[in-house]
Amino acid sequence: MSITAAMVKELRDKTGAGMMDCKKALAETNGDMEAAVDWLRAKGIAKADKKSGRTAAEGLIAVASEGTSAIVVELNSETDFVARNDGFQDLARSIANVALTTDGSADAVSAATVPSTGKSVVDTVKDAIAHIGENMSFRRSAKLSVDNGVVSTYVHNAVADGLGKLGVLVAVRSTGKPEALATIGRQVAMHIAATNPLALTSDDVDKDIADRERSVFIEQARESGKPDNIIEKMVEGRMRKFFEEVALMSQAFVINPDQTVAEAVKAAEADAGAPVEIAGFVRFQLGEGIEKEESDFAAEVAAAAKS
Repeated sequence: MSITAAMVKELRDKTGAGMMDCKKALAETNGDMEAAVDWLRAKGIAKADKKSGRTAAEGLIAVASEGTSAIVVELNSETDFVARNDGFQDLARSIANVALTTDGSADAVSAATVPSTGKSVVDTVKDAIAHIGENMSFRRSAKLSVDNGVVSTYVHNAVADGLGKLGVLVAVRSTGKPEALATIGRQVAMHIAATNPLALTSDDVDKDIADRERSVFIEQARESGKPDNIIEKMVEGRMRKFFEEVALMSQAFVINPDQTVAEAVKAAEADAGAPVEIAGFVRFQLGEGIEKEESDFAAEVAAAAKS
């Protein structure tokens, strides 16, 4: 398979590895991008958490809550200038508020009626495009609810009330005192904003992700030249550390690193006066997973390859 300059650039963005290393990795894996990432990681050239497509698109994350439910939505724009526009911010708030009346799915929110316009969210956004003169889109939403307890919200570096570029919801299930639950819920939400856990517990980590990590760890261990029985112990140790680092409840609590999140939640039961459970969480970062074209850079790489 022919390895193109664009492929090399994409792998470089994903991993932070050098151009020649990326080219070699793609050649070794017949152009398979994910396999090339793993090849580089196994060689110790790339880090697991460096990914392309994380460059933020512009717009806002909006959160809203009522009773024992909360919602987070993402509204995108082409420029940050428009995201700072009062009209755009009002639109984001309106979508979040109407989203609270739905089940939280993107389809349901898209079809929901915005009271101020009498139109669906999709049509309201279309009207805003015509008015503001820039492309926009309602991208995604998620809702959390509990029968008893609170759903805490947190917006990091908020540009206005409930609006920013990173939003978190945390469902706290308990019959305890609402004030105490709100406190631990917000603290855990701030922790999630900082650490971006993959799952609530190690049992909840996606099996494909865990299997992929294990495969990389095995290849890394084999590079050491140690016997199989030692390699197995090395891999198991690294997998335990991996789960500790990516599962919320086993992470060191950023507010008090001497405790895990699970221990901090347990300690909060004294103030709450009842058992406390973190039932779920959602973390939205603006532009997460959206790729931007950088064709000029690809052209530079192609030119360099020909020289």
